[in-house]
Amino acid sequence: MKILLVDGTIIGRKTGAVLEQVKVYLEQFNPELELSILKMSDYEHQFVDGRPTAEYNDSMREMVRRFEEADGYIIASPIFQGSIPGVLKNAFDMLHPRAMRYKPVSIVANGGTYQHHLVIENQLKPILDYFRCLVTPNYVYTHTSHFDDTNAIINEDVHDRLRELARVFVQYAAMSTHLSKESLDNH
Repeated sequence: MKILLVDGTIIGRKTGAVLEQVKVYLEQFNPELELSILKMSDYEHQFVDGRPTAEYNDSMREMVRRFEEADGYIIASPIFQGSIPGVLKNAFDMLHPRAMRYKPVSIVANGGTYQHHLVIENQLKPILDYFRCLVTPNYVYTHTSHFDDTNAIINEDVHDRLRELARVFVQYAAMSTHLSKESLDNH
């Protein structure tokens, strides 16, 4: 299974640090998963404005291809100004509504206040529900205080929650292989 670990920002390092840690735990639970990281900062973004996909630059089309070819996702997002980054929302806007259908997704996020975990519930989950993803019931929200000055995670509870997220994701990934993908073309 191809699992895409999405670093949903073009700035900062904590989101990527959380994603790298999840990658380690996923490898421990299922070393057969094919894990790759997609960093939004590696792409030349264009605003999605409704034109056909073929009219966007190669970078945007490559990003869409990677989303479409993946069998599951770990979505990592910082929370800025009480919301997900525009670049992440723009990427979602670029995808076909069936691109992520019935594929497992887990969410990790980080922010500067503890209240910003609600952004996951109020913004990110509804987007993933629209795509009809198999969103795991557990997500991990980290706070600035959970990191040291090198952006290493220093909070053991966060490590425990990330391990549990990886364990549940692996189970959802196995479950998703039994769902028929054939019906996607018919609906």
